[in-house]
Amino acid sequence: MEGGVWAARLDRPLTEAEEAYLLAVLPPERHQRLLRLPQREQRREPLCAYRLLALALAEELGWDALPPMGYGPLGKPCFPDFPEVAFNLSHTEGAVLVGLSRRDIGVDIQRIRPASPGLMKRFGASSEAAFFESWVRREARAKRTGTPVELGAESPLAPEERLWFPETIPGCGACVAFEGRLRREVRRLCLEELL
Repeated sequence: MEGGVWAARLDRPLTEAEEAYLLAVLPPERHQRLLRLPQREQRREPLCAYRLLALALAEELGWDALPPMGYGPLGKPCFPDFPEVAFNLSHTEGAVLVGLSRRDIGVDIQRIRPASPGLMKRFGASSEAAFFESWVRREARAKRTGTPVELGAESPLAPEERLWFPETIPGCGACVAFEGRLRREVRRLCLEELL
């Protein structure tokens, strides 16, 4: 497995039948957590993220279902039965992003929206574009290692750590933090392809 990145654009709400389908293919350990979300509309992105992960694993490894999921020592989601397969998920309003690799990987996607001047100053950003680039970079790096997001000055890249800012979904910024090799193309899907 060379690994790669998959993105999906979610341009409409899920129907009740579509939500029921996605809930049925969700791993049992994620099912109850998702049902605790207070509003049904909040389920779309996480449901689609796990479905996109399942499709990426089918495409990359020929798997027909998501294996049981667990957490690593720092709380990062993993497949305990398949430690050689690393993955990461991210979602924002109307978009999901999945990364697969044989080594640690972190992904983040954020819908570009207005940012307060105070928040931009805190991140040392001179524009909203710079703010969101900093945001997705920090999130992806933290998710790669399973450590908290750095809010102050960022630490230097680890010797084998790489960053990639792929074009994913219009109106979103994204970053992938990874080690080693990674196929640098984004497989883009629409909501209908997830169903």
